[in-house]
Amino acid sequence: MRAGGYPLAFPAFTWEVRANDRNYHMQFKKKFAFCLTKKKYAGNAIKTAKYNIFTFLPLNLYEQFHRMANVYFVFVILLQTFPEISTLPWYTLLFPLSCLLTIRGLRDLIDDIGRHQSDRNINSRPCEILFCWQKWRDICVGDIVRLRKESFVPADMLLLCSSEPSSLCYVETADIDGETNLKFRQALLVTHQELVSEEIMAAFDGRVTCEEPNSRMHSFTGTLEWRGETYSLDSEKILLRGCKIRNTDVCYGLVIYAGFDSKIMRNCGKIKRKKTKLDRMMDRLVIIIFLVLLVTSLGLAVASGFWARMFQEKHSYLSALYKRTTPAQQAFFNFWGFTILLSIIIPILEVIRDQYLTPCPCFFINWDLEMYYAVKDIPAKARSTSLNDQLGQIEYIFSDKTGTLTQNVMSFKKCCINGTIYGNFSWTEVDRTWNNYHHGEKKLDFCDATLLEAARRDSDPVLREFLRLLALCHTVMVEEKGDQLVYQAASPDEEALVLAARNLGYVFLARTQDTITISELGVKRTYKVLAMLDFNSDRKRMSVLVRDPQGTIRLYTKGADTVILERLQRRGPNETFTEMALDRFAEETLRTLCLASKEVSEVEYSVWSRRHREASILLQDRARELDKLYEEMEQNLQLLGATAIEDKLQDGVPETIQLLKLGNIKVWVLTGDKQETAMNIGYACKLLTDDMEILEEKEIRSQPCVLSPKDKILHTGEVLKEKGWLWQRLACCRATGSQEQGSLVEKAFVDLATSCQAVICCRVTPKQKALIVELVKKHKKAITLAIGDGANDVNMIKTADIGVGISGLEGMQAVQCSDYALAQFSYLQRLLLVHGRWAYLRICKFLRYFFYKTFAGLMAQVWFAFHSGFTAQPLYEGWFLALYNIFYTAYPVLSVGLLEQDVSAKKSLEFPELYVIGQQDELFNYRVFGITLLHGVSTSLASFYIALWAFEDHVGSKVVGDYESFAVTVATSALLSFILDTKFWTALSFLMVTASLLLFCFFSFLTQSIDAFRIAPAIFRFPGEITRGSPWPGLGVSYLVGHLFITTSQSCCLEF
Repeated sequence: MRAGGYPLAFPAFTWEVRANDRNYHMQFKKKFAFCLTKKKYAGNAIKTAKYNIFTFLPLNLYEQFHRMANVYFVFVILLQTFPEISTLPWYTLLFPLSCLLTIRGLRDLIDDIGRHQSDRNINSRPCEILFCWQKWRDICVGDIVRLRKESFVPADMLLLCSSEPSSLCYVETADIDGETNLKFRQALLVTHQELVSEEIMAAFDGRVTCEEPNSRMHSFTGTLEWRGETYSLDSEKILLRGCKIRNTDVCYGLVIYAGFDSKIMRNCGKIKRKKTKLDRMMDRLVIIIFLVLLVTSLGLAVASGFWARMFQEKHSYLSALYKRTTPAQQAFFNFWGFTILLSIIIPILEVIRDQYLTPCPCFFINWDLEMYYAVKDIPAKARSTSLNDQLGQIEYIFSDKTGTLTQNVMSFKKCCINGTIYGNFSWTEVDRTWNNYHHGEKKLDFCDATLLEAARRDSDPVLREFLRLLALCHTVMVEEKGDQLVYQAASPDEEALVLAARNLGYVFLARTQDTITISELGVKRTYKVLAMLDFNSDRKRMSVLVRDPQGTIRLYTKGADTVILERLQRRGPNETFTEMALDRFAEETLRTLCLASKEVSEVEYSVWSRRHREASILLQDRARELDKLYEEMEQNLQLLGATAIEDKLQDGVPETIQLLKLGNIKVWVLTGDKQETAMNIGYACKLLTDDMEILEEKEIRSQPCVLSPKDKILHTGEVLKEKGWLWQRLACCRATGSQEQGSLVEKAFVDLATSCQAVICCRVTPKQKALIVELVKKHKKAITLAIGDGANDVNMIKTADIGVGISGLEGMQAVQCSDYALAQFSYLQRLLLVHGRWAYLRICKFLRYFFYKTFAGLMAQVWFAFHSGFTAQPLYEGWFLALYNIFYTAYPVLSVGLLEQDVSAKKSLEFPELYVIGQQDELFNYRVFGITLLHGVSTSLASFYIALWAFEDHVGSKVVGDYESFAVTVATSALLSFILDTKFWTALSFLMVTASLLLFCFFSFLTQSIDAFRIAPAIFRFPGEITRGSPWPGLGVSYLVGHLFITTSQSCCLEF
């Protein structure tokens, strides 16, 4: 969708729905796979479960084997079936792989059972179809459904009528977009007036033509044909599946989309998984390790060929043993044998990390009471489990202003009417008893005795029109609770303006389908609504065309100053003074709107109305044609004045921005406000300081041939010493050819902006916010975070590497599209500087630890090959290899990945400079991986050769150096050398290390017992080795000497 609200490619308007005619819809089929067909109009039963009793096993295995690591291990297991090349027992790889597949499969099964239960509950909900009680699953397209108060809407339906005046229907969309404020939908006037009984409803034969089912939640284009007339349909007349009927006793709807064709189900597609920088690096590292494994296997295989030739030449009397195998053939078989033997070096850490490690930091975030907002009972929420480590590598933050940096609690502070500024803070007692609706004001900090008195006198026509506009030009809904009026507004701005009008005697009382009733200084007046010219991010304004009780037609418009001032009929002294007032309001960080109106003649309205009706029933290009008509009507306006609304900063925003800047994180503010407003907010939140030099748009424009971006850039003079060079580069880019211009200008702009300490972009649309984020990602390859609270921030949040949604007053769209949800901007410092840094530290330590223990424990297989004639004979017992990654070493590594930390949370916030290590990839990169590899190799060398030295039989009277004892000693020494390498000891980490050692001893006694050997000698090949005691003297010597060597090498190589 474009920002303006209409799609880039027009949808097909081929969806035809006939009321009360199931047979018509049943006849249509559509292809969905090869020659197979299914019903075009879906039933209302849904199925979100992935498996059934027959498909669970094959489908789940199919999904799990999409992981290349799993495919690789299956390939190696298949190689083990060939006796000529099999070097490991069949269970060595099959057992750990089966454990991981089983754990993941059980988790998927539990999740799917929950989905089955949810599907049954939803499909079995009761509803009234043609006034008979049935189930949701029985609903078909074209049915008429009766809904009652507090019931959920079972399908996407056209509202036909309701029990409310003018067939209004109040709905709550919390299950769709998270918003709890009520919205209203309104039926067509013709169906409201004609469908007055159940008999007429059952005989209704209208035909709806609209777009095919799609996922656009907030748009609908169609027409209703009935009794020879065509009526326009839009999203304001549609009840979406999942909405809840509120404050409406009964309503009736015609089912348009059912089941999986409904918009909410169309939005339940697969979410594209974001990959972190470490994820991408790990993909490359696994490939590198695999290639190293192949090269190592190839080298050992070649060596085995040469060794076989030398052995055969030296021991020719054994030639009968080799008559069927040449050295080349033996090298070939040994290549595959070594590939199988070393396959365990390919780490299973991808599976372990995804299944166990990445979800755990989410719990720490969710449980953090320091990020719990008690005022509204909103905890922090980690909505993504795979991005935690990237929270510790953020370089750029892109923030919305309203509702993100500010509270989004609007207070009407000042206004300028006909060139006069009103609004002061000298709180004098003012008599407001003449206004019957003045009580109960909680969101109004405005008090000006002069304006109140002028409003009471009612002698200024401009003031009268100004207040009338505030009471008429909005989309607010009103509800009476006792003797008070409660307003339901789509935005806090609208509510503040309507409350201001009420405080000044112009009270919005009621709204019907085609009228608005207000009280003007105690006199009720009803205005006929002729047209609503809606607001969108491109128009930046909204208008209402009304006919007053005297029959005069007037247009009332409010919007941004840039769009209102250019549409004025004339520019006189009052207009000039109003512009000066707007600048003054902006300097006080107030949000401004311009108000204007004009009188419309009957002739002009008659022509415009006819064209408006023709455009409103178009199926193709309706939005564009309506925009053109709105543009024509909103010309030659008379300026009435301007409003100024205050939106205070949230608590802790300046301190948070200061900490983030100390952590080398650059903060950009992207807002639709005026430049002056944004600039003063920047100073208020300490994004800008007095010692900063300001580079503004007009300063760039003053340079010849320089592209002028719409953004406001701020920087220090020290940073941009080469400012003139950057300007010249911009000018040079501007002068280049059209094909290269876009890319070069983008690069030059990003270079200029990223050289600044802070950037504020003003007057930007939602689409432009996303484009700015994309530019920085594209040209700087930086990790970005976007934070916002409203629907206009969704594009930006989705574009950034990490999206954070603020649970604010503009609904929950931003939260539902985000990776993390917070209640306050100030919690961002703890999310990044504490949880983000810890998550990055832990995952890096986990990766180093895992690679280290893998190489340290298993590279001894390579050294053993040099002493076994390169025959690919395994050093370790098969069960040791099978249990190595699952039981013996996984728990200490997981404890490090879950709990390791260098400093406390308090110290992390005291010293935000510690955050820089994540931005610079200091804790895990190719250099660190290389050092870890060398460290692991050196550990394996020490474990192997010191054990080999300890087992040399110098006396000859007692044989203690047998193969089995040596293998157990090397395995135990390697295990102990790294299993105790933990710096931050907690009860859990101590428990995990102890559990690993106990499991090693327990399984060793089981697998090396005499009884096990008697039962299955081919599987349990080390009978009684652990109980003989022979390995323990060698183990003590090798461990003490080896650990001394390893500790020394650690201090020399890398602080591990």
